[in-house]
Amino acid sequence: MELIPVALYIFFLSFILLYSIAELGLLFNFLFRLRKFRSLNPEPPIKEEDLPKVTIQLPVYNEVYVVERLIDAVAQLDYPVHLLEIQVLDDSTDESAELAAKRILYWKENGISIHHIRRNERTGFKAGALDYGIRLASGAFIAIFDADFIPPAYFLRRTIPFFSNEKVGVVQTRWGHLNKNYSLLTRLQAFGLDAHFSIEQGGRNSAGHFINFNGTAGVWSKSCIEDSGGWSADTLTEDLDLSYRAQLLGWKFIYLEEIVSPAELPAEMNALKAQQYRWSKGAAECARKNLGNVLKNPVFGNATKIQAFFHLLNSFLFICIFSIGLLTFPVIMVAEKFPEYGNLYSIFSVFYLSMIFISIYYFASEIHHAKNKVKGFFAFIVLYPVFLCVSMGLSLYNTIGVLEGYTGRKSAFVRTPKFNITGKKGTWSKSKYAIQKLRPVVLLEGFFFLLFGIACFEVAKTGFSLSLVFYGMLTIGYGFVFLGSIIHSKT
Repeated sequence: MELIPVALYIFFLSFILLYSIAELGLLFNFLFRLRKFRSLNPEPPIKEEDLPKVTIQLPVYNEVYVVERLIDAVAQLDYPVHLLEIQVLDDSTDESAELAAKRILYWKENGISIHHIRRNERTGFKAGALDYGIRLASGAFIAIFDADFIPPAYFLRRTIPFFSNEKVGVVQTRWGHLNKNYSLLTRLQAFGLDAHFSIEQGGRNSAGHFINFNGTAGVWSKSCIEDSGGWSADTLTEDLDLSYRAQLLGWKFIYLEEIVSPAELPAEMNALKAQQYRWSKGAAECARKNLGNVLKNPVFGNATKIQAFFHLLNSFLFICIFSIGLLTFPVIMVAEKFPEYGNLYSIFSVFYLSMIFISIYYFASEIHHAKNKVKGFFAFIVLYPVFLCVSMGLSLYNTIGVLEGYTGRKSAFVRTPKFNITGKKGTWSKSKYAIQKLRPVVLLEGFFFLLFGIACFEVAKTGFSLSLVFYGMLTIGYGFVFLGSIIHSKT
């Protein structure tokens, strides 16, 4: 019986190690294949008279602080007016709808083909809105922007030419950050997202592996959407789901690192947790729905299947971290009680090996994005350990989401509120969208904050110093998330 926690402990550690090795593989692709990939995919020239008609979809829901800015930015894109159609897919239930209507009327009077599309019911949430809109769309290509994005004026002229290859179904661009330096919380998010977009998306794409449309700041071929079965609301990450269904059918995706569409990062802890929960649960739902189809498909090579495996199961990492936190101390007790297992605990060094591999991945990303490489180095030294701690602190809430995703339990799509925060200016605390009610999980986070803190002292007594740093990171992370949730609540 005592070997059950040991077996689980080894399993979770092994998954983290294999995941970190897979991430190093993506880093290798990013560093050594991306340049060759770019040379094979130059931006093709396209004549003005050959430009296709494009429909831009703006799914919005109660975005009083940013909806006008979004509409204005999209209406001013550098693209022939007669080839541009804008759909404001507005499910709002507050004054956002009135603000949007006024800007839509303004741009209509200035010759822009822009439509205010309202549904009677918010069926299917964002996926439902996109699906409803595409049935009315006249463009051959569909560009999508969430409410907090500000696309550059050249966006369509730089992305549409890639569709001259009829096999291309999606062109995805990189997210920028309007409020990266607003707080430590936003800086940490930028740190993680930059690595995802550059290393993961670039690394996967350059090697011909599956990538995903990130829900916004990208363009779809309308034919690709229709051929792949359209938008589905049976997962919380409809973008990841449709991406895999499309690529399983042979559609090609292109990721463009050079084109950056800035957006707002969640500046409030409870909003960040809601977003992370949705992403984690949605990824688990997509794994349940699509992973088997990928692994069984003979068209794709082993390397692509391995990367897809870890891509779709990336949120399983939160289960691993949380479970290791619960299992480490029992494993120490087994090692102390049974002399024959005395060397068992040394396997925990695998965790630190994984962290070293992951650190290389994030270091490469930070240096890649840093204008000053020396400052980038010191920024990494400061941010990386804090990033790890906070990621660990989010493991409980995300674990709940992942388990719900794997077991098929459904929940509503909870959008991430936007507050029009740019740079260090703006506030969310007096916003009508700030989350007011603390979820019961916050109390559990407080409990584990204390539990892992006690574990630090108990582990120190045993002499098993390998896990002391680990429990210290869990304590810091859970404390950060727990206290941030309370401080950022309006209650």
